[in-house]
Amino acid sequence: MTAVSMIFDRSLQRHRRRRAASSDAATFLLDRVAGELADRLATVLRRFDLVLDLGAPGEAVRAALLRLDSVGTVVGADVLPRGRPFVVADEEALPFGNGSIDLVVSALALQFVNDLPGVLLQVRRALKPDGLFLAALLGGETLTELRQSFAAAESEIEGGASPRVAPFADLRELGGLLQRAGFALPVTDVDRLTVRYGSVFDLLRDLRRMGATNSLIARRRSPLRRATLRRMAEIYALRFADPDGRIHATFDIVWLSGWAPHPDQQQPLKPGSAKVRLAEALGTREISAGEKAGR
Repeated sequence: MTAVSMIFDRSLQRHRRRRAASSDAATFLLDRVAGELADRLATVLRRFDLVLDLGAPGEAVRAALLRLDSVGTVVGADVLPRGRPFVVADEEALPFGNGSIDLVVSALALQFVNDLPGVLLQVRRALKPDGLFLAALLGGETLTELRQSFAAAESEIEGGASPRVAPFADLRELGGLLQRAGFALPVTDVDRLTVRYGSVFDLLRDLRRMGATNSLIARRRSPLRRATLRRMAEIYALRFADPDGRIHATFDIVWLSGWAPHPDQQQPLKPGSAKVRLAEALGTREISAGEKAGR
């Protein structure tokens, strides 16, 4: 058995999510993802009677799903109770039987799990044959500007950098994880969103309102020095400000989808089974190895 690397303090992350939910939460990313998720499902020509909303904060995802004629009952699953029907469950320990769910969706939650391969495997097992998994999580170059600015400021002021922004998986890594978990027809793509702010302090305020501030286990436990924070803001404004003086922040929303295997699904052709040569299909002349192309 492979040991799981503990990256996130999950208890702290839940506390910060709970605090954000009880105040003026920033939901613009979640609202965007909920709308896109509904649009993607609307193109799938089948019905999903039992749907699991896994870990998505708030009610935006459930509301978007229930507007679709193709969706039946939506059950939420999270450690923070919300709405009905609902199951209190950790994303890393799903309490569902094998082959019991038609569709599993997740919005902006799975980037904070420690064992993503294990979560994907549990999701695939919980799906009925030909059931669908559709998720969006932060990945790629998300908050790269903030990461670079903090690292530069800490190195300059304190003589070394500490982890301030969570590591995010890239598109190819996530596609590989879907395959390893046994999903059929896995697909990944990314939606890059650039958000502009008056200052980096406005960005930090939004991250607190999302419950998405630093919950890394390896984070520095001493308070952030004011001199470091001021220098970080100066570096951010110097490197990542637009001509009008507003700074920008990158959010890469990575989309994952895959199907629980079923005999009736499309299957890739075996190598050598094609009945038409590629050159013939393209209407061109095939050039054998060693032959130079004509000018």
